[in-house]
Amino acid sequence: MIEIATAWTEDADRTIPLPAYATAGAAGADLRANLPPASRDTGITLDPGERALIPTGLRLAIPEGYEVQIRPRSGLALRHGITLPNSPGTIDSDYRGPLGVILMNQGSHSFTIDHGARIAQMVAAPVLTAAYRIADNLDDTDRGAGGFGSTGTA
Repeated sequence: MIEIATAWTEDADRTIPLPAYATAGAAGADLRANLPPASRDTGITLDPGERALIPTGLRLAIPEGYEVQIRPRSGLALRHGITLPNSPGTIDSDYRGPLGVILMNQGSHSFTIDHGARIAQMVAAPVLTAAYRIADNLDDTDRGAGGFGSTGTA
């Protein structure tokens, strides 16, 4: 287990729970909407096809060598078509600004994000860095340059 220091943003509602795991076996901690004061009573409505940056009221200090991935909640995706267009979103260890979640409505009806609603999941993950170099040739594989759909449909 790693510890991620968390701080409130200036206008955050500090009664909104911090990210938390819903069950002992959950990989992702639920992340909640922490809306600006002017939107707390009405929420933020996304019409079909619309997207918005939803504030969480949090800033994070992720340890070096780790990232936090932001992923959709499966229930919101299945029932309402609410997803993250950049899934998974990555929060780097050196970022200290406000944490927002880009939500998109791919459903057929308007959807309102209520203040305090669970909107996404956060997964802490180790990061491996790579050194990139130009090679004269790449090794051959059975797949070769076969791309989209090249391995079959079954």
